Amino acid sequence: MNAQAPTRQPVARQSAAQGIALYAGGVFILCIMDAMIKWLSADYPIAQIVFFRASIGLVPTLVMLLRPPGLQALRTQRVGAHLLRGLVGVIGTFGFFWAFAVMPLADAYAIGFAAPMFITAMSVPILGEKVGTRRWLAVLVGFAGVLIMIRPGGGGTFGGGGAIALLATAAYALSMVLVRLYSRTESNASLIFYATLVIVAVAGVQMPFVWVTPTWADAGLLAVLGLLGGIGAIMMAQAYRVATPSIVVPFEYTGMIWGVGLGFLIWGDMPDLWIWVGSGIVIASGLYIVHRETRHKAPASPAGAAADPAGESGAPAS
Repeated sequence: MNAQAPTRQPVARQSAAQGIALYAGGVFILCIMDAMIKWLSADYPIAQIVFFRASIGLVPTLVMLLRPPGLQALRTQRVGAHLLRGLVGVIGTFGFFWAFAVMPLADAYAIGFAAPMFITAMSVPILGEKVGTRRWLAVLVGFAGVLIMIRPGGGGTFGGGGAIALLATAAYALSMVLVRLYSRTESNASLIFYATLVIVAVAGVQMPFVWVTPTWADAGLLAVLGLLGGIGAIMMAQAYRVATPSIVVPFEYTGMIWGVGLGFLIWGDMPDLWIWVGSGIVIASGLYIVHRETRHKAPASPAGAAADPAGESGAPAS
């Protein structure tokens, strides 16, 4: 027993460090992607940006299919389930992209951090999970933090994109709960591929009506945006392979740092006091939920960030 300790402990530390580096790096890359979305939204319709993001985001999935079992991973008898998850993903993706266009990145991120609370609440009726009193209290405290940020009728972000960001967060959370539900019978590749395909289809049918021919520079940005989304999601997915969720998930909240920094440097945005207070409450609640969920087991990410390379953003980290 003692002879094995020196080899096992350094390996664990190395895996944890590698997982943290991958996850934090993935969050940073997705935040850069989100800043590009906000920048491009001034000149291009949201549907067009979503189309580029999702269609190019299919590339990582196609690469996954080069490995065994190949195309067999896409076999499914639950077409309706994939369609439902794809439609939920459409709401989340369009919602977050629209929120990025009309509100500061950091504000949208702060609201997006409420995803673990939504996931916890939804897991009870959909997955039949049992949630203890402490986690329910954490959920209620987290939602109180959200109300502080959006302040319906009180001059908060509710009318300035906050309501859409909250709806997108709820849709994102439902999508991740459906991942947990469907992963019992469906492969990861199929869950990603079909959901992304639905998003591409919904955005694609709008192209003849909203298309704005991009400049060469902007076309390059749209392509890079999609590639960054795929790369960031792959990095975060790999983080879960080498480290436990309880180690890497807290680094999802580094997105707030990048959101504030990018928002200030590019657009001069700075969150007000209520966003700081509310986001602090939401982050603390989210971390507590992660702690409780991973205390006795290592489930899928409470925020679901790495599960879907077609995901929305670096806020709940897509």
